[in-house]
Amino acid sequence: DVQLVESGGGSVQTGGSLRLSCVVSGYSVHSVRTGWFRQAPGKEREGVARILNSGDITTYADSVKGRFTISVDNAKNSVYLQMNSLKPEDTGMYYCAAAGSGPPLHAAGYQYWGQGTQVTVSS
Repeated sequence: DVQLVESGGGSVQTGGSLRLSCVVSGYSVHSVRTGWFRQAPGKEREGVARILNSGDITTYADSVKGRFTISVDNAKNSVYLQMNSLKPEDTGMYYCAAAGSGPPLHAAGYQYWGQGTQVTVSS
């Protein structure tokens, strides 16, 4: 079975940083696309970043470019999202997702999902 377990969320002030982790079991992160998504209350789930081929291919939402970095650790079979210069609009539940097909930041195309980790950024 494929499992994705997120951690690392929390509450920070504007300008702060957090590092989210997604520990994966059931497939190798270097061989299957993995993405980070977020969902704020009352809003649709949106793609934040996607990684493929052990980091050779990365995609970011315009809203996070230059502030967020997605990476993989093949030895730990984990995917990370380093978030810097956080803003209140980054607040939401962050999910790790994997596999499937379709555009890299379209949530509907991903097959497996974690339970999420909450990120709250206060002004």
